[in-house]
Amino acid sequence: MELKEKVREKYGQAALRVTAGGSSCCGAAPGSPGCADPITSNLYSASQTGEIPTEAVLASLGCGNPTALARLNPGETVLDLGSGGGIDVLLSARRVGPAGKAYGLDMTDEMLALARENQRKAGVENVEFLKGEIENIPLPDNSVDVIISNCVINLSADKDRVLREAFRVLKPGGRLAVSDVVVRGAVPPEVRRSVELWAGCIAGALGDYEYAAKLGKAGFDSIGIEPTRVYGIEDVRQFLAGGGLDAEAIAPQVEGKFLSAFIRAVKPAAKECCGPSCCI
Repeated sequence: MELKEKVREKYGQAALRVTAGGSSCCGAAPGSPGCADPITSNLYSASQTGEIPTEAVLASLGCGNPTALARLNPGETVLDLGSGGGIDVLLSARRVGPAGKAYGLDMTDEMLALARENQRKAGVENVEFLKGEIENIPLPDNSVDVIISNCVINLSADKDRVLREAFRVLKPGGRLAVSDVVVRGAVPPEVRRSVELWAGCIAGALGDYEYAAKLGKAGFDSIGIEPTRVYGIEDVRQFLAGGGLDAEAIAPQVEGKFLSAFIRAVKPAAKECCGPSCCI
């Protein structure tokens, strides 16, 4: 199965599990001990989860909390790449206020349906969910103040294109503020080849220096990568086993190499006209 279709299938099934009363990670009821995913668990504060429908929380498959770390100002326009059940969109919409706007972009019909229902339950009006792919953002140039994303860019097989598109739709001076999984050091090739682990945010993770280089190539500056969670040996065993690999043999080779990080970058501001020729 093509990678993109595998990702679409996984996240569509996750949305359906939430709709059926379970959670995105394993289909269990809320609070089930079987859902202690080392990547997606314990990311949001009680004050944040209290602001939004339970289904938006249960559908969360991120690796961080970009809305807590991003600087969002009243009146700004925010775009969430790979918005899933809408948790980060709804939280962002409250922070930018009625004068602002929050877009969510997702390619999965089931997630979009769940997100729109969560928006209805939350009673948040300054939100719009769009169907599309993060490699082809359906918004015009220079139209967004802030781009957020939560463990989605690593799912793309064409990250350079994703970052070019993000740069295109940001306004001059606009900010990229995303949570993602990155890797420090070499990992065994069988991890990289695993489609299950790619869809699970691991196999497609960029090295931190590689991520920064790709952001620079796309045109961004003021680039920063801040680790927020480092995955120890037990975490590694858990997600390797979920990918069908020999967790006991491989875990010691990748212990501490995978981490969640908050990644910041800025689209340079437009240059001011400084001579008679540049304004013609």
